[in-house]
Amino acid sequence: MEGMVAKWYAANTAKSFDEFTRLAQRIAAQLPRGSTVLEVAPGPGYFCVELAKLGPYSITGLDISHTFVAMAARNAAAAGVQVDFRQGTASKMPFASDSFDFLLCRAAFKNFAEPVRALQEMRRMLKPGGRGLIIDLRHDASPESIDRHVDTMGLSAFNRLLTKLAFRTMLLKSAYTTEQFQYMLSQAGFHSVDIQADDMGFEISMTR
Repeated sequence: MEGMVAKWYAANTAKSFDEFTRLAQRIAAQLPRGSTVLEVAPGPGYFCVELAKLGPYSITGLDISHTFVAMAARNAAAAGVQVDFRQGTASKMPFASDSFDFLLCRAAFKNFAEPVRALQEMRRMLKPGGRGLIIDLRHDASPESIDRHVDTMGLSAFNRLLTKLAFRTMLLKSAYTTEQFQYMLSQAGFHSVDIQADDMGFEISMTR
């Protein structure tokens, strides 16, 4: 996303800011102080900024969007925290192997052009024993679960309609099933993988 589309997305996701705060608190409770953290496709950087507020972590965000990188850097500066936001692709990350203790990819994996390569890069980024977490939409999420989810986002009636339309016409089509994820993960070489599904999406935990 670039330009006005990225700004629209950032404004909409900001309506659910509490989700980023809760996720940051949950991850911080699991991370030793000083851990190195990478978020792949952080968008406006909300999670990274919230995590940076909670402890002395070394946090990096990598996004393909120039607009999001600039926006996320501004958000970090406004919050008075240090996060290194960079532009780049998930399938060819500009970092040395074994660089991070923890990796997050939230609500973005379905958009990657080379998903298996992205998983292989995620494994390469992690230190031995490092952990990754992918949170994303299920291909077989029901229309009812999508409607319930969007209705909790605090959007205007017009933006609720647009967001539900985006889920049904674009996002579901690019999302994966459990079986598809299992197949892709089998090619990535992680030491262990756990997939937890609910009525809307997945949480996929990976250990190198």
